[in-house]
Amino acid sequence: MSKITGFGTYAPEKIVDNHYFEELIDTNDEWIVSRTGIKTRRMAAEDELTSDMCVKAVENLMANSGQEIKDVEFIIVCTTSPDQTMPNTASRIQNKMGIENAGCIDIYAACAGFVYGLQIAHGFINSGIYKKVLVVGAEALSRITDYTDRTSCILFGDGAGAAIVEASEEEHFLSFNSGTDGDLGHDLYLTRQNNIINGKEAVTNGKILQNGRTVFKWAVGSIPVKVRELVAKAGLELDDIDFIVPHSANLRILEAISKDLNFPMEKIPESVTDHGNTSSASIPLAIEKEISKGTIKRGMIVLMIGFGGGLTFAGTIVKW
Repeated sequence: MSKITGFGTYAPEKIVDNHYFEELIDTNDEWIVSRTGIKTRRMAAEDELTSDMCVKAVENLMANSGQEIKDVEFIIVCTTSPDQTMPNTASRIQNKMGIENAGCIDIYAACAGFVYGLQIAHGFINSGIYKKVLVVGAEALSRITDYTDRTSCILFGDGAGAAIVEASEEEHFLSFNSGTDGDLGHDLYLTRQNNIINGKEAVTNGKILQNGRTVFKWAVGSIPVKVRELVAKAGLELDDIDFIVPHSANLRILEAISKDLNFPMEKIPESVTDHGNTSSASIPLAIEKEISKGTIKRGMIVLMIGFGGGLTFAGTIVKW
């Protein structure tokens, strides 16, 4: 049995509003807000790597929870924008934070990554392999965004979120689901990953390519079905769920999910308005927003569902 015992996030200092894009492409603030809901997004500093943002999210977790991390036994980083392919970003965290004797992996599940990470952590703990696992979702998407693509460059931002999952006497993870439609993988993909070696870019032609209409249609058609499935697997009703936290891809997708489920938007936290689409960091950023307001509290039932490149999804229901 396992539960989340620590939680933290980080967003870069640089705030980029919609007017920034008016000098790059044919667009304006009204067009961007009306179609995406995005008002601002954060961008990492030139010398700020994905692993740097991970470390800051973990430091925030420690400050929020009083948790020590020296006894973490395994580190999972969920990202599609690592510092470099090898060594993995989790190894960078292990080194930078001095966590001894910890296994390290990166998982590449795009916007579903953070929830996949929680699923893997739960599996490790419930199998008895480990007792304490660190899960981090982090993205430096500004480095792999095509700023000539009018339909996608306005979407993406940078950030990180972290959680500690530990063994517990009571099970706090109530259900899981996941799935992939690989036939649609060509509708959202990365052409070639950027590599950063000793702080220098070695490859610069890796960019996100997206068929926005197809991804939008897939998300609004699939995710409400998967939410209902997840609730049923937990033996619950939708009315039992305090908050549904989908990946914050686009505010219009969240509104469509809300309408299909007949679930109030005020109970669907989002991070896209202020942070843009931060892929694997979007769910923790949305949750932290509600924690800071005092609306998500211990004991509440929170459903998380990530979806994106693959096209893949992963969901879980957690007793917070």
